[in-house]
Amino acid sequence: MEINIKNIIQQNFDLQENEGADKVLPLAEAVKRAVKPGMKIHMAMEANGTANEIIRQFNKTAPGFTLIMPGVIGVLLNLVYCGLIKKIITSNCSFLAPSIAPSGILQRAYKEKSVIIEDWSLCTITQRLMAGALGLPFMPTGSIAGSTMEQENIQTFKKIKDPFGSGRDTGLVKALNPDLSIIHAWAADPHGNTIISPASPSVSWDSNLWGAKASKKVLVSVEKIVTTDFIRNHSALVKLPGHMVESVSLVPFGAHPVSFISQGIESFSSYGDDYDFMKEHKKAVKAPELMDKWLEKWIFKPRRQTEYLKKIGVDKIEYLEKKSEKNAWKKNQEKKLRNISATDKVTDQEAMVIIASRTIKEQIIKNSRKVMLAGAGVASLASWLAYYKLKKENYDVEIMSGSGILGYAPRPFDSFFASIHNIPYCKMLTDTLDIYGVIVGGANSAALSVLGAGQIDKQGNVNSTKIGGSYITGSGGSNDAANAREVVIVAEQSKKRFVDKVPYITFSGNRVTTLVSSMGIYKKEKNNDEFILTEYFPDPFLSSRDEIINKIKNNCGWEIKIAENPTQTAPPSMEELLLMRSFTV
Repeated sequence: MEINIKNIIQQNFDLQENEGADKVLPLAEAVKRAVKPGMKIHMAMEANGTANEIIRQFNKTAPGFTLIMPGVIGVLLNLVYCGLIKKIITSNCSFLAPSIAPSGILQRAYKEKSVIIEDWSLCTITQRLMAGALGLPFMPTGSIAGSTMEQENIQTFKKIKDPFGSGRDTGLVKALNPDLSIIHAWAADPHGNTIISPASPSVSWDSNLWGAKASKKVLVSVEKIVTTDFIRNHSALVKLPGHMVESVSLVPFGAHPVSFISQGIESFSSYGDDYDFMKEHKKAVKAPELMDKWLEKWIFKPRRQTEYLKKIGVDKIEYLEKKSEKNAWKKNQEKKLRNISATDKVTDQEAMVIIASRTIKEQIIKNSRKVMLAGAGVASLASWLAYYKLKKENYDVEIMSGSGILGYAPRPFDSFFASIHNIPYCKMLTDTLDIYGVIVGGANSAALSVLGAGQIDKQGNVNSTKIGGSYITGSGGSNDAANAREVVIVAEQSKKRFVDKVPYITFSGNRVTTLVSSMGIYKKEKNNDEFILTEYFPDPFLSSRDEIINKIKNNCGWEIKIAENPTQTAPPSMEELLLMRSFTV
């Protein structure tokens, strides 16, 4: 029998355009098949389209889900409002953009005890999922020791002596394996080989990936369904193999209202955060009747994603896509510049941010720091100003965020700490474990962290989690960031915020060296673990140093120690004011 070698070669080595079982399902069907009451569900922060569908199918059924997320942010808290969640395992529950703030939804649920919150840091929740994915019972960690989270999680966090003889204590976090992971990604082929971009301004991709790989099943929604041939051509960006994926659903704009950024594939259209939508939602959560109307408008009436997008409108979609472009911050620049106030009147917050930026600059130069982690809110503003002050003096320092964005140059006209405009200007896109585990807290760290505080005590212990029966926001990455070589805190001063002893330790003050308040600068001296007031801000309404210091004392919850000769800080210059206002306009 004659053997046709050419046919053998073609039959065996020619590749099909698509390979593997076709797992594509409409989103409603995918949710119906995969999501069951009582499940432990890991969800990516960008999976808002799928979260909406879960609400449609499970509203008023009390399914008792446990929600596992690095941060339960913004509209995802609708799952709590609709009574779907009995427990949250997370590092943060809050509004994130355009400015971080506690969520009324979560605060009401916490007070009513309708939801249990298990608090972790951003790094430790990722490490728990990582251990689960690797099939290990636990993972070592350098975070949460000395915090209240250590005490609260006694069943899932332990400390042991280093078995290799260093004498150091090492933290261990228990593995976490969800029943189901819900991921929103850029693209997948019909079999489920999934492309996930590393670029996310708010949360690192490794939390999503370890959560997916630790779960029994993975439900994927995507912006595009592509061929297996496309997957092969972009294999470096494929982070989830098809055999791990249960189903694939096409959900364009599925992350809305949060941004979704494509770095590396020009054919994918990124889109920015919809601040107007977020502000509307933030207003609605203040009252149940407003929230019910909002849910009817945005979740229950649009029964599928196509109807949801129609409601958003073509013009808004086009605007959000253009917002993600590299130089989008320059759009309408002349108008924005005209809106920057040129008044020499300085608010307390402006003075605090500017003087904090000077202090940060001084500490970085004095202690030869090479990287600076910028926290949220006033901490990010102070960090950004310090960065440009250092740049002006030709001092090399990189600024980074805990979501994995390193070496970025902050853009004006958007004060959100995770602004989408900053991503195209970064030098490295990495992940949570790399930022917090290596660059901030690793053996060769040269990092200074700049963080905010809900409350702070005289030893620098910070509380951003709970006050009495109220929930604030949670640690996020602050507990991990406090592992830096040095920590500077920026916080507005009042007796409610500056307390003798914080009721909950989100992170300890062991490495906090400096506190810049809205009234003065406090430092820890050698062999003293309590703050000392070293500088005070000028006060236009008070004429003497004694009057100003008495005011500072009256707005502090502990008995202040004062340096032998405290000095008055120089007032902000007009150049400093204009630079700072360029971010907040």
